[in-house]
Amino acid sequence: MSFRLSTRSRSRLVGVNPALIAIVESAIEKTSVDFMITEGVRSAERQAVLVKAGASRTNKSRHLTGHAVDVAAIVDGQVRWDWPLYGRIAAAFKEAASELKTPIIWGGDWKTLRDGPHFELDRRVFP
Repeated sequence: MSFRLSTRSRSRLVGVNPALIAIVESAIEKTSVDFMITEGVRSAERQAVLVKAGASRTNKSRHLTGHAVDVAAIVDGQVRWDWPLYGRIAAAFKEAASELKTPIIWGGDWKTLRDGPHFELDRRVFP
């Protein structure tokens, strides 16, 4: 099954690093779970709000520089937050990243404040 990015998702990729956009475009074709992009580039003001709300722990988010995206799983036309769905989406992102030889980090692999919807380019390669 092959999915496609919506116009809204594409608009949320404006300003995102082209290497990450390529991964997203490949992942949407590989995934067994449809997804949308909920956020790409984020303003410092929005980041500060997220930190204050406890949804983020840093004011130095990779979203600020266009090196991160957040996704939401879509099942039967509805956004779903069930954790197993994000592992399946992550598998598609990781496969795409491997094929493109572009290292990424999945927030679901973090030891603390696991973030299943979050994908970012590896800082060691994309400072």
